[in-house]
Amino acid sequence: MDGEQLMSGELDNSFNALMVSGEGESGQAHHEGTGTTLLGWKDLPMELLLRILSMAGDDRMVIVGSGVCTGWRDTLEWGVTNLSLSWCQAHMNDLVMSLAQKFTKLQVLSLRQIKPQLEDSAVEAVANNCHDLRELDLSRSFRLSDRSLYALAHGCPHLTRLNISGCSNFSDAALAYLSSQCKNLKCLNLCGCVRAVSDRALQAIACNCGQLQSLNLGWCDSVTDKGVTSLASGCPELRALDLYESVVALANGCPHLRSLGLYYCQNITDRAMYSLAANSRRVRSKGRSWDAAARKNAGAGADGLASLNISQCTALTPPAVQAVCDSFPALHTCPERHSLIISGCLSLTSVHCACAHHPHRHGRAILSNHAY
Repeated sequence: MDGEQLMSGELDNSFNALMVSGEGESGQAHHEGTGTTLLGWKDLPMELLLRILSMAGDDRMVIVGSGVCTGWRDTLEWGVTNLSLSWCQAHMNDLVMSLAQKFTKLQVLSLRQIKPQLEDSAVEAVANNCHDLRELDLSRSFRLSDRSLYALAHGCPHLTRLNISGCSNFSDAALAYLSSQCKNLKCLNLCGCVRAVSDRALQAIACNCGQLQSLNLGWCDSVTDKGVTSLASGCPELRALDLYESVVALANGCPHLRSLGLYYCQNITDRAMYSLAANSRRVRSKGRSWDAAARKNAGAGADGLASLNISQCTALTPPAVQAVCDSFPALHTCPERHSLIISGCLSLTSVHCACAHHPHRHGRAILSNHAY
């Protein structure tokens, strides 16, 4: 702590010295307390320069700053680890190809687009230069092909978070290969990757990415129980899963699951709900309750499944959903702690959480109007 305070004090002194640099005829600033002499903005210490640009709150300042002089360029190229270009409305592809060669120490990069701009050449430039990358957002990159996934597999093996939602051109073979090289993935968003998400791809992910904690398979309608069964056996750390189709296997294989999204899964039946409820009782009987597993990672008070979205799952019946609600105390239908989402399921209005038995503590256990 003392070292950090000393460094902070030195940076503050340097900044104060720079602020009075315009008072002398020579344009030179001197701080008597530290003996610091600054001739101008080009002499800023690296730590101070990074602090100033980070306070600007706009990554465009980083790009502009890298062109001030060779000193600033070298400092930013080595010091910047987090960059977002999502503000770029035009020519993002050219910008990424240019910056990838400069900011080689990037660990977090966001290239989310409003309209598709990125092409494979830009992703290949990132993969060829930014080998320390940990988090990458390529969502809505409709122009990308398998070339991008193969490039990332070879150049960015340390990825832990990858968002390729909406990238509908990727194949399941390319996704499977990526998983074989990027085995540290913990968060993977594949929403809308309709060609890439297949049982084959999920089997590869389950085999290679045992640390996976969050997976979004929204709108991927080719997934079957076979693919998800492999996830249940290969990804025991899974905590959040968004699905489009029915699944029962998750109940048996993912004791840490805290959030489950099954919205618009109209093929989901009561069997899935009863499986979730039965597994909760089963792991408790083995002394390995959802409560204990979750507390280890989420702190005291966690007790298994805490969020369930079954909106538009019109095949479900009240007894089955009530069984799930009774098995997981963290699921709530009351307005104060609403976590069981049943929009569009008018037949489930009778389902209620445990708060109904303790109105003096949690208020009346009624379903909030905005749930429908």
